[in-house]
Amino acid sequence: MSGYEETIEGKIRRKGDRVMVCLERETGHLPERVWEMLTDSVCLAEWLAPGTLDARPGGRVQLDFGHSGMPIDCRVTDCQPNRRLAYSWSSGDSAERPLVWELEPIDEGTRLSLTLLLPDDELVPIACAGWDAHLEMLLAALEGISIHFPASRFRQARARFELLVRQELAA
Repeated sequence: MSGYEETIEGKIRRKGDRVMVCLERETGHLPERVWEMLTDSVCLAEWLAPGTLDARPGGRVQLDFGHSGMPIDCRVTDCQPNRRLAYSWSSGDSAERPLVWELEPIDEGTRLSLTLLLPDDELVPIACAGWDAHLEMLLAALEGISIHFPASRFRQARARFELLVRQELAA
């Protein structure tokens, strides 16, 4: 066994009839660079999915995951460049799944927080694991490294979030 163990963490709590999840990462890149990765169409394709994001209140978000997920087509609800970006992770008649990206300058980098508000159902661990994996892809892309969706990490994260959901939401 190696001395390396991946850390998979998130904060989960009930908020009314929904589940609020917060995932955080720290990076040595300034908020302006992280913002570019969150909003520029070319950058989005490197870590999330091909598509466009019009970074302004009311701007359209369109992302196409192909066969691996549903297409996203929604509107930006809040946009404060280099600080905060909010939109719904949904499309059509599907349940609203708002998300908020928050960027906080730290030392020579950024603390990136992603907050999800999800329907309270069996898909919560899958959504958490998916975002955990995409955050790893984002961190790699910030370093100029292109990685495929980390399926092994996704499986580990799904198991971890299934446990967290049971622990946090059972109370």
